[in-house]
Amino acid sequence: MTAYSITLMVHLSAVALSGAFFLLRGIWMLAESPLLTAKPVRILPHIIDTVLLISAFTLAYFIGSYPFFEPWLTAKFIALFVYIGLGMMALKRGKTKSTRSIALVAALLTFAYIATVAVTRSPSAGLY
Repeated sequence: MTAYSITLMVHLSAVALSGAFFLLRGIWMLAESPLLTAKPVRILPHIIDTVLLISAFTLAYFIGSYPFFEPWLTAKFIALFVYIGLGMMALKRGKTKSTRSIALVAALLTFAYIATVAVTRSPSAGLY
């Protein structure tokens, strides 16, 4: 197995864990579960997302592509910041449950967009 394939597997695993755990935390937010404030639940996303970002930068290095040089990576990079902002609104900063719910759905759609751009390597996510 090459370093690239190992890094890709780590990255894809981190993507799956990050998305699944975000969805779970969103469900807990909607249910007003005390699990959302448990210390491991507050720490684990940072660990997963750190692995995700390190593996993403490593993959970009391996393929010789970087944001602002490749349109699809630029789209993912910008969408990542949108996703982070929406995620913060959904899980912490939203003042009402309806605001948090809308932000949760928007964050999940942004996550899906990022994944689709990664697969299609197109900023249009293969829509045209």
